[in-house]
Amino acid sequence: MPWATRAIPRPRLRRAPPAHGHGRLAAARRRFRLLRKVGHMPRVPRSAGVTAAALALGLLATAPAVSDEPAVSAPRVVAHFDLAKGQSPENIALEPDGSADLTFSTARQVVNVTRQGRTRLLATLPAVTNPQTPVVGRAVVLGIVRVQDGTLYVNYATGTRATGIWRIPSGGGKPRQIAQLPPNGFPNGLALDERRGVFYVADSVLGTVWRVPRSGGKPTAWAEGALLQPLNAPPAARVGVNGLKVHRDAVWVSNTNAGTLLRIPVRASGCAGAIETRATGLFAIDDFAFLDRHRDTVLAALIGGSEIAQVRPDGTRRIVLTRQDGLSNPSSVAVRGRTAYVPSAAYFKQPDPNLLLARVHQRDRG
Repeated sequence: MPWATRAIPRPRLRRAPPAHGHGRLAAARRRFRLLRKVGHMPRVPRSAGVTAAALALGLLATAPAVSDEPAVSAPRVVAHFDLAKGQSPENIALEPDGSADLTFSTARQVVNVTRQGRTRLLATLPAVTNPQTPVVGRAVVLGIVRVQDGTLYVNYATGTRATGIWRIPSGGGKPRQIAQLPPNGFPNGLALDERRGVFYVADSVLGTVWRVPRSGGKPTAWAEGALLQPLNAPPAARVGVNGLKVHRDAVWVSNTNAGTLLRIPVRASGCAGAIETRATGLFAIDDFAFLDRHRDTVLAALIGGSEIAQVRPDGTRRIVLTRQDGLSNPSSVAVRGRTAYVPSAAYFKQPDPNLLLARVHQRDRG
């Protein structure tokens, strides 16, 4: 999101090197040979080879299990944008051809960027007279969703009646508002539940997840509570629930001030279940993406520290991309197959708004 304050230094997580399955296997074999050398494992006749093999397998079983969770490598910046023109990429949706649709928050634009870095304007949200947008004080375009027919939907925060969800025709064109949201709110993350035919909107200021019919209309406060509320915490005071994804019968959200990743089950009735905290300590987390639809591992944009964290289902995490890789206040993440897309908004003192691509791959199995 377009932050109004600057980043505050904080302790950095060490970037862990990727694990190697073959390295763990080699370690187990060295342990096996050492035990034989010091006499704890006598040599056995060839006829007892089965017993020795079984013992070796037992030693291997004591080694830590090799995870198959993806790691990220080969980052490359494919497009640089002009900060002076308001080209701060805030959120992302992917096209079937591998290109990315980005919202330029303060320019009020939606653009398409190819994997080769070519940029094409799709739409500009209408200017608003005297915007009174909370937190930032100006009109900004935020979350974006693409549906199967190519239509795009975006959140527009203005502090006026223009605040809400806007629709952009496939291929670009004139935006049209389909739903109003509270002018005193800040509609940030956006996702569509295709099966239920509803949008979910994360309101960062009101600490609410709104539910809106896909066709548009009146919003309903679907989830509220202390875990979604903003705090007076740097570097994003008054920014609570932010990123939002629909995943495995639940709505997942981030809380930027609290540094948390949360899961809200969707009950059979469509109502929200109890909010679950799935990870903590994610400093200035913005939006995030799941690595695949069958698991709960995510890549999370930590905008304050210019990092991407891989967050495992048990809440543990490691840093997989940093400023040294080209990040400049990353604001969101998207994953398609073996490619991760990371827009950097450069909201603070980082000089380079850009779009970075990286390879997502499986660890070797031991």
